[in-house]
This record gives sequence, C-alpha cells and structure tokens, in this order.
Amino acid sequence: MHQKKLEDYRAKHLDEMTIAQMQEEMQAGNITSEDLVLMYKENISLRDKNIHAILEINPDALQIAQALDFERQRKGARGPMHGIPIVVKDNMDTADKMHTSAGSLALENHYAKKDAFLIEKLRKAGAVIIGKTNMTEWANFMSDKMTNGYSSRGGQVNNPYGAFDVGGSSSGSAAAVAANLAAIGVGTETSGSIINPAAQNSIVGLKPTVGMISRRGIIPLSHTQDTAGTLGRTVEDAVNAFSVLIGYDPEDPITRMSADFETYEWNVHLKKDGLKGVKLAVTPELFKEITDEQLELFEQAKKKLKECGAEIIEDVDLGSNQEDLGFAVLLHEFKADLNAYLAKTDPMNPIRTMDDVIAFNSEHSDKMLKFGQNLLEQANNLTGMLKEREYVEALERNRFLAAEQGIDATLKEIGADAIILPQDFGCNVGAAAGFPSITVPYGFTGTSEPFGLTFYSIAFSEPRLIEYAFAFEQASKGRRKP
Repeated sequence: MHQKKLEDYRAKHLDEMTIAQMQEEMQAGNITSEDLVLMYKENISLRDKNIHAILEINPDALQIAQALDFERQRKGARGPMHGIPIVVKDNMDTADKMHTSAGSLALENHYAKKDAFLIEKLRKAGAVIIGKTNMTEWANFMSDKMTNGYSSRGGQVNNPYGAFDVGGSSSGSAAAVAANLAAIGVGTETSGSIINPAAQNSIVGLKPTVGMISRRGIIPLSHTQDTAGTLGRTVEDAVNAFSVLIGYDPEDPITRMSADFETYEWNVHLKKDGLKGVKLAVTPELFKEITDEQLELFEQAKKKLKECGAEIIEDVDLGSNQEDLGFAVLLHEFKADLNAYLAKTDPMNPIRTMDDVIAFNSEHSDKMLKFGQNLLEQANNLTGMLKEREYVEALERNRFLAAEQGIDATLKEIGADAIILPQDFGCNVGAAAGFPSITVPYGFTGTSEPFGLTFYSIAFSEPRLIEYAFAFEQASKGRRKP
C-alpha cells in the first residue's frame, strides 16, 4: 500500500480495529502485517509523546511482519495472532534488540539471553512484537510512595483519557492499547497490576489463574502470585491473545495444571447470552472506599447484568479481610525470586542481586530515588531463604482465607458462580488466592474517568468468566476511545 493510501486507511480504519477485522483485511489482501506495523508506528510517533506508554520500538518489527506476510501468501495464516502487532511489558525477556529492565535504569543496558516462555509462544503464533511498554518500576514494589506508571527509565505513563491515575503496574501496556498504539498488550499481575490499569483505561484485562501461563523469563515479584495476562479493547481480542500464551513449561512446574487448556477452543465461550441464569455475588466489604459516582455506575452495571438474565446476590460476606492477605508473602518472595532471576542474567550484567539494585539506586539518587526505595530495602532486610515463620503464616493465610475458606467456600455456600466488583476494588483477594479475573469497560464518571466491572471466580474458571464478560460487554458497549 503506498504512503497516501496507507495514511488514509490509518486515519479512517485503524483505531478500534479488532484482531478478527485485521485478519479479514489481511486475508482479503486489503492490508498486510507490514502495513499494520507501519500504521501503529505512525500512531506511536504522533500520540505517545503525551502518553509515554512505549519504552522502545523493536527495530526488527517491520521485517518480521514482511516475513509473516510472505508466509501467509505461501502457506496461509498460523492462527488468529498471525501478523498482529502487539506490545509487551518491560519485565518480559526478549532475546532480540530490545532491553528488559522492569523500568529501572539499573538494567537499562540489560539484554536477555533467551526469550521468555510466553514470548516464544507469541512468536510461534505469528504475533509481531513491535515494542516494550513502560511500567511502574519493579512492578510497583520499589516504594510505597511511587505513583502508578512511573519508572526511572521511562518517566511517567499518562492516562490517555485525562489527568487520572493510569493504574499499574502494567501501565504502558494498558495505555498503549487504549490509545490504539498496538492491537494487544501483554502485562503481568501480582496483585491488581492487570485489572487496575484495564479499569483505568477503558479496556479489557484478563488476569488468568496462576498456572495457566509460564512465568519463566519474566522479572519476578512473587512466585506464589505472579502471572502474565492480556489487555485488549474487546473481550474477544484479549481471549485470542490469551489462548496462544497457555502451555506447560517444565521450568515452571505449576503450568502442568494448564495442560487441558493448551488446545482448548476458547471462542465457543463468546456467547451473547452468557449471563442467562448466572448467579453473581456482591461483596461490599471489598469496596468500602468507593466514591459515590463509582457506586452509582456499579448500581447501573448491576441493572444491566439483570437485564442480561443474571441474578445478583447482595451483601455477601467473604469472611476474610484484604488486610489479612498478600503483603508479607510478596515482601519475602521478592528478594528470593529477584536474586534468582538476576543471577541467571548475562554475566556482563553488573546487577546480580537486590543489594546491587539498592546500591545503584543510592549512587544515582538524583535519577533513581524520586520516590525512595523503602519496599526494596524492606525486602532486602529479610533473609530471602523463605523459612521465616511470618512468611509461612502469611502463605497459609493466603491459601485458606482467600482461596479455600474465602472465595471457594463462599461461592459454594450461596450457590453463586462468580463475584462482581467495581473497578479493581478487592482484586488482591483473588490475587492472593491465585484465581482468575476479567475486567470489562462499563462507562465513565462525569469527569470522563473510565469505570469498569470486574468478574472473578475460582481457579481455572476462565471459560465461564469469559462468557459473563463477553455477554456484559455486548450488552453494555461501555468502551469509547480516548
């Protein structure tokens, strides 16, 4: 496609295009993957100067797209992600010409020796990784004063909808998808890091069960709670990307539990009537800090769910407080997991331990310590041996209070299928349990701040959560582009 025609196409058609529409256009010969990469790069050059979602562009993206176009002509498409331009969070190893830094200048010169397992899966599916996205530095576990979306390497990610919290820590992936800088974003979540920015940027966030997607090659925070997930403008897009990431990795033993889903037909769950007869629980103790305007939007969303055939069970008590969960587990595991990751990086990388990270930050305090590093220091003061009583007790609380006695037992007892929450309120309970959740755009406040509805349920309940999310999305049509 020549330049003028490409520019016309970008201006008229690219924004809000779904993966399915891109595939139809490529199959019909109207556009190519190379065209898509060029158009998204154009969007990035025009829009990202105000958003700062993209840390760096993959210099090989255009040639990868050209090769995939050639393959399509000769053999056909590999699947739904063939030739689709995507962005990935800067904590995912890519063995190419891009760095992997978790947003930190301490790792600004770090090149991964090997692709992360999920990056291998994306490349195998034919996705074109066009860039790395900015994120809250060290997955928002450097300082409790740090703003969502800030990193020393990339600066502050801004919400494309205005002067609102962009959410985090997968801030850049969410903002990039919302602003149509890529078709899909891949992020990670430990406690809210996909769900929160999805809700804040009027997009879909799919955070799967821990064990669905391998964490090998992702800069870690907590092996108990970390998982990758997808961010898309529609439920179908998020599901298409999610489906190619699933698979057993011997180097991440918990992924053996995903074997049944590796060749699963996910699109059968995209049902417009997916909420008929479904029972959804509301747990008010998880969103006490909600604003009046958000509460009104949540009430409207519940009415829409009822119109779709769902039954709402009000005032359900989970029997556990968010304050009882999570933090101690993350604090203890961060040192052990990060040291293990850094020790295996290229021998030329001078940052080998959390000690080295803290020392680097102190030596370059003018650039590194805008918000301090109290969480890094707290984690580093622990042994990293994971044998402290405090850690074991916290792990047990996560297991029993969040999972078995909390979500599992409550849903069973009241006969409900899932829990619904406004925005990302209470997401750390599902995160502590390792359970899946999906956020769907619903609307906007009077000041145009995005508002989303989150569904979550028990482990490996993704098929039915996708049904609920898709049906709600089709009925509410809550997203609008910035």
